[in-house]
Amino acid sequence: MPIPKNPGKDFINQINTHMKKPLWKTGLLGLCAWGLFGSGTLFAQSDPTGQKPITQTYAFTNATVHASPGSEGQKATIVVKDGVIISVGSGVTIPAAAKVIAGDSLYIYPGFIDAASQAGITKPEDPERPSDFVSSNPPDEIAGITPWRSATDQFDISSSQVDELRKAGFTMAHLLPDGGMIAGKSTIMVLGTKGSTNLIKANTALAASLNGSRGMYPGTTVGVMAKFRDVYKNTSLTQDRMAAFASNSGVSRPEINPTYSAMTEVVNGQIPVFFEVENDLEVRRAISLQKELGFKLVVYGLEQYDKVIDLLKSSGTGVILKLDTPADKAIKNQKNDVDEAVQAQYDRVKESYDRTIAQAGKLAEAGVPFAFSTIDAKPSDAMKSLRAMIEAGLTESAAMAALTTNAASMIGMNRIAGTVEQGKLANLVITTGPIFSEDSQIKHVVADGSIFDYEIKTKMKNGNGEATVEVAGTWDYTSETPAGSSGGKLTIEKDGDDYSGTITYDDPSGNGTATSPISDVSISGSQLSFSFEVSAGGMAISVSVSGEISGNSMDGSMNIAQFGSFPISATRNPNFISNN
Repeated sequence: MPIPKNPGKDFINQINTHMKKPLWKTGLLGLCAWGLFGSGTLFAQSDPTGQKPITQTYAFTNATVHASPGSEGQKATIVVKDGVIISVGSGVTIPAAAKVIAGDSLYIYPGFIDAASQAGITKPEDPERPSDFVSSNPPDEIAGITPWRSATDQFDISSSQVDELRKAGFTMAHLLPDGGMIAGKSTIMVLGTKGSTNLIKANTALAASLNGSRGMYPGTTVGVMAKFRDVYKNTSLTQDRMAAFASNSGVSRPEINPTYSAMTEVVNGQIPVFFEVENDLEVRRAISLQKELGFKLVVYGLEQYDKVIDLLKSSGTGVILKLDTPADKAIKNQKNDVDEAVQAQYDRVKESYDRTIAQAGKLAEAGVPFAFSTIDAKPSDAMKSLRAMIEAGLTESAAMAALTTNAASMIGMNRIAGTVEQGKLANLVITTGPIFSEDSQIKHVVADGSIFDYEIKTKMKNGNGEATVEVAGTWDYTSETPAGSSGGKLTIEKDGDDYSGTITYDDPSGNGTATSPISDVSISGSQLSFSFEVSAGGMAISVSVSGEISGNSMDGSMNIAQFGSFPISATRNPNFISNN
């Protein structure tokens, strides 16, 4: 059966007639197929990938725009064309071809920047040890010294981690490679569509740490520091020898070493070293290396900087703070009328928590510019963490600077990102209210000019902000989409205050059903929300579900990435209700 040039609903009906696989009959995956084969009316026909919208021009009208950290919100219209902001103001001319998005009740901020991220980064395979391996002098690659590696080669834009980062408002990420003591070079990506390269700049910094190698040199912190000095100084010596060889006759040809070649940009001061640190002692050691050798230094990974704030300020070291706060459940669950030993333990837990959430405010008060990292943090908890930091003393202006202008300056992108200005990349966060308000939600994220829409969830809470319904158990669900009806089973388990589970759906290959874990399970009042991924045609399609629970029934909506929202209902089987 020939495929029409502009396939649509009639074509899907033909497919249903000629093919009997569940992929084409079920609502969820049938919709995915409809989107893959029948989206000619949504995307430009001239684009063979089917991913380029007909118009690349948008106008967000009459929104409250906060163009930079600390700026007063002003009613304005933003016009975006081909991924660039072409005008911002109250009296701008809207091009005839623009798709207009009413922003009267919306707030617009610069897109957030993750200054140290590993979202979508895959770990490289460990190399095999040679037959003549000597643990006291291993090859650089086996010892974790790989400055020639690039995060560009390890990055996967289709990773669910990237989706979660974007959903939290991040539109650009400084990606660090995974590896050993000298892991490789970082890269800067805009978090746009999967059909784009998304690369802004490669080899922007060197990723390093004080972590040694197991069973070989360097295996200790002192050994790592010595090896780093050795690599750095030998790179400098190699450069001198190459210069002498190029300008003088009778000089022996210097040996070209891939490690020293890749370190040249660091030695010449062209790129900084992003050093991962785990405690204040490692901060001091990294700064001592920087003072001795002279490279540009940025530290990240530490939760409590208060002991080294003065040193960071005096040395001019860049600081990246993990966008995370420790769980406060242990504090909330503390009991009264306990003995002195237990009370002392409570006090230590509370002190550690207070120190951690106060770090950002103390850095800002001391005049130490900092940005944020999501490594080992959940992007979905970013706003919760920021609100905790603000309550502990961080100003909203400083919080926004850390998310935008500070991060842009730290990674060298302030010319094109960090503020809402004419000529900068169209990276925007669009919310339903002031960004740090507890009730505010992210409705749209614009990354590289592409608009990503997110469902606004109705927040229903009791007086304590806790769940008012029980959601654990096994649920039979049905969903309705333009491609038909489908269903499956949703299982939710409760573990303490957390929830996990699985959901089944019709296998795209036609072999019965498939199962996916659910994530980001949230219960607010009687509102349940969660997300999962469907694998269809080699694509990982993100699905988010939210619904209202009433006894053993749920009614809500299912949002499928790039396809929109559709109704979903579920009934809990009372024979399979969890007792946890």
